Amino acid sequence: MARIPDAFIDDLLARTDIVEVIGARVPLRRAGREYQARCPFHDERTPSFTVSPGKQFYHCFGCGAHGSAIGFLMAYDRMEFLDAVEELARRAGMEVPQETRQRHQHADLAPLFEVLERAADFFRERLGESPRARQYLQRRGLDPATVERFGLGYAPPGWDALRSALGTDARRLALLERAGLLSRNDAGRVYDRFRDRVMFPIHDRRGRVIAFGGRVLSGEEGPKYLNSPETPLFHKGRELYGLWQVRQAHSRIPRLIVVEGYMDVLALFRYGIDTAVATLGTATSADHAELLFRNAADVYFCFDGDRAGRSAAWKAAEAVLPRMRDGRQAFFLFLPEGEDPDSLLQKQGAEGFQRQLERSVPLSDFFFAELGQDVDLATLDGKARLAERCRPWLERIPEGAFRDLMELRLGELTGLDRARGQPPAPPAPRPHRRPTAAGARRSLVRTLVALLLQRPQLALEAGPPPWAFSRLRQPGVPLLGELLELCQRQRPPNTAALLEHLAGREETPALHKLALVEFPGDESAWQKEFRGGLLQLERQARTQRIAELQALQRERGLDAAEKDELRALLRGTHDQAGRA
Repeated sequence: MARIPDAFIDDLLARTDIVEVIGARVPLRRAGREYQARCPFHDERTPSFTVSPGKQFYHCFGCGAHGSAIGFLMAYDRMEFLDAVEELARRAGMEVPQETRQRHQHADLAPLFEVLERAADFFRERLGESPRARQYLQRRGLDPATVERFGLGYAPPGWDALRSALGTDARRLALLERAGLLSRNDAGRVYDRFRDRVMFPIHDRRGRVIAFGGRVLSGEEGPKYLNSPETPLFHKGRELYGLWQVRQAHSRIPRLIVVEGYMDVLALFRYGIDTAVATLGTATSADHAELLFRNAADVYFCFDGDRAGRSAAWKAAEAVLPRMRDGRQAFFLFLPEGEDPDSLLQKQGAEGFQRQLERSVPLSDFFFAELGQDVDLATLDGKARLAERCRPWLERIPEGAFRDLMELRLGELTGLDRARGQPPAPPAPRPHRRPTAAGARRSLVRTLVALLLQRPQLALEAGPPPWAFSRLRQPGVPLLGELLELCQRQRPPNTAALLEHLAGREETPALHKLALVEFPGDESAWQKEFRGGLLQLERQARTQRIAELQALQRERGLDAAEKDELRALLRGTHDQAGRA
């Protein structure tokens, strides 16, 4: 996919009023120079969500959500990056660069989307002509509305029904094969991949058909379920069946229920529980977990209660633990033996399933129960074993209240805090306070980075590279130099634009926090502080280099170039002291 030029993103964010974008979706009220609201990304009673018109940036001091107008549309409207850019460009009367737009529209993939849509039409038509397939769906309790909502179809028996209908020439045959609708045997013979199966179209996040799943009617031949293979459009570890229908049913999804199969999703929708999705014959992946939490803060994983179900649940826990930022919740529901959501709904109805959901186990309880299965907590050895098992996983959880409470719970179970003479205590409260410049002054480099993030134009105060402070061995100095170079080269207009340039980096969360630091005074005071900070770093770099050369002089002596450098540095230090 073509990358949108940085200059276009900068211009777009300069023309976008983030207050208008967010205010159209969330009720904002003015609070001084900024706007506040209750955060739309987690439940809270007091407003901790702040929108800054000057920085064109939003941040929640409760759950840590933050970003530009682009990031807000991605998080709130659940848009992909390019869709969010196109939406803001439309509002600003701008045209997304032609090459990027063409790639975004999948100009090279458009024929694949077309052939998959035609295949979906073909399967739907064949379902209408097959009493046997319709009777199967009726026996499974599916009503016509649910069948239509999910676009179910039927692949007729035989080896070339679809091939004969759509593969009218060599180009069409190649497209059908590339879309995963045809298979090829060792002898090179091409035939329909799906035969005598109920067909479940799989949609992407824009509602386009990208793949299919097929279920046999009789179970006499082949696997019960067969999915499309990986294709340029379909990667099963990144897609969730039913998510498109859930998003069509809800402007804001209250929760997601993850089940194991297509029929489970359809059964839940049939009974009015329209927040169900399924992974596509694979374990819950990191991409699945991120996609789930991007769409809902509460996720329920529903599995069979047998060994396979608990194994699948643990894989889901592994995927979600590193994504458990504050405000997110995961729960695990294990169904009675021999039951699945479909059978349970037929016996107990929606109310019975809801009662099961209410008995779901929180991630924290499931985590400690799984890792403590064969541990005797009555012994010191058992407590030590549990602690050793848990700690590597707890380290993967993002910093925040959930991680603090998980560590507290581990201390309660093992008594480690008491053994160290520290009684278990609740984690220190995390007040929703804005960081101040006083905190940033503990580190000069952090102060300069924070100033630069909030006023990218200050980079011009540093003059052209190379900068004298660059070889100072101090944390953050390389990043400061990189930011100065980026700001001088790209000239980002505001905080939001600069942070978009830095998206995806390891330091990004820390940079977002520095972008929130409050500095007293006006623009001229900030300029003076920035210039003074750079000069102080230069003095530190000079002092450090003098010490290095003097150490070398004592160890082995200096060559002519090093002697000249040392004299120049000492003379510069003396001159600066005289001017002071």
